[in-house]
Amino acid sequence: MGAGSPAQHRAAFTTSEEAREQQGKPAASPLAAAATAAVVVFREGLEAVLILAALVASLVGATRAYRRPMAAGAAAAVMATFLTWWLSQRLLAGLSSYGERLEGIVSLVAIAMLLLVTNWFAHRVYWKDWTAGLHARKKALLGGMVSGQMLGIGLLGFASVYREGFETVLFVQAVALESGSLIALQGAVVGLAGVAVLGYLAFRLQSRLPYKQMLTATGVLLAAVLVVMVGHAVDVLQEVGWLSHHPIPALALPGWLGSWLGVYATWEGVGLQMAAAAFVAGSYLLAERQAQRRRRHAKVNGRAAPSAAAPQPSEQPPVNG
Repeated sequence: MGAGSPAQHRAAFTTSEEAREQQGKPAASPLAAAATAAVVVFREGLEAVLILAALVASLVGATRAYRRPMAAGAAAAVMATFLTWWLSQRLLAGLSSYGERLEGIVSLVAIAMLLLVTNWFAHRVYWKDWTAGLHARKKALLGGMVSGQMLGIGLLGFASVYREGFETVLFVQAVALESGSLIALQGAVVGLAGVAVLGYLAFRLQSRLPYKQMLTATGVLLAAVLVVMVGHAVDVLQEVGWLSHHPIPALALPGWLGSWLGVYATWEGVGLQMAAAAFVAGSYLLAERQAQRRRRHAKVNGRAAPSAAAPQPSEQPPVNG
């Protein structure tokens, strides 16, 4: 075969592992990998809860009956997310002969998604357009036939949750390829537990949660995850020969920096990690500058404008009747 036999791939993988040991590069810390999965799952779950809470909170009075099909759609999305994870596991298992090459490709895709999620400016546009689109579809559905309404509202609940679920599967699979499925799932369970608590507070106790502050805090954690993932991805790409390897002279780093933070003494790794951090910080500053302009403009027009550093769910109403 053009890609080489499984035995050849296993041999190449073993050789790269031996090279890592010779270079004093430990594998990623299991605790750090689990924490990465937990942060990603919690953040994506937080967004799903927030979007769903906004949709449910608007179904009041005569439309309150539509909360049930929306909840059913959301529950179906959760099950579909688990199914997506299972299918992706089967797919990647079939491609396991590609070893670190496969890990590198999946890591690159996950990093591309993280760059979008951690881009404060772009993510605000995504958040505004996505939630506005969901509310617009909900309004259109409520003006249709009753049977069509029920199905449409259910699909709306499904879409509001599954999009975040699909992103979560992608991120957690990147962790699983690097550190193993068991470690990734352990972290995911911790993140899901946090999401379950949020859901209980939002939907059962009808609590008003500090969504904006939570999104900002988890955004900072995601930025840290991005920097670490970039470091590990660069190291893998160097191991398989897809990226050049230039050690930084006279720089000896302790092994735990590589294990925990993905920091290795190469110009490529350190440089790209710094670029990723600068990208997130720059997008935050750009979003804040535009928010300040809006606030000044709104002040002139006599009305308040919200901050743009994060989406604007801090005023999210509790889910009540």
